[in-house]
Amino acid sequence: MARQYSRTASAKVGRAMKERKAGTLKSGRSGRKVRSRKQAIAIGLSEARRAGKKVPPKKSSKKSSKRKTSKTRTSKK
Repeated sequence: MARQYSRTASAKVGRAMKERKAGTLKSGRSGRKVRSRKQAIAIGLSEARRAGKKVPPKKSSKKSSKRKTSKTRTSKK
């Protein structure tokens, strides 16, 4: 079976994890220190994506805004 992530992508994630452990990994615009393991992995993967490495696309968050109309909410009295 083929690799899902390239070796370079896993190297970028490894580098981000080391920086997080050392306390030097900073997040996007705010520049705050990253403490979360998951966030460090996400930063490494996004850097790999920007570099054009083999990384699956981000999972889109599904915001279900299913609003029931007033017709379906009619209550029997």
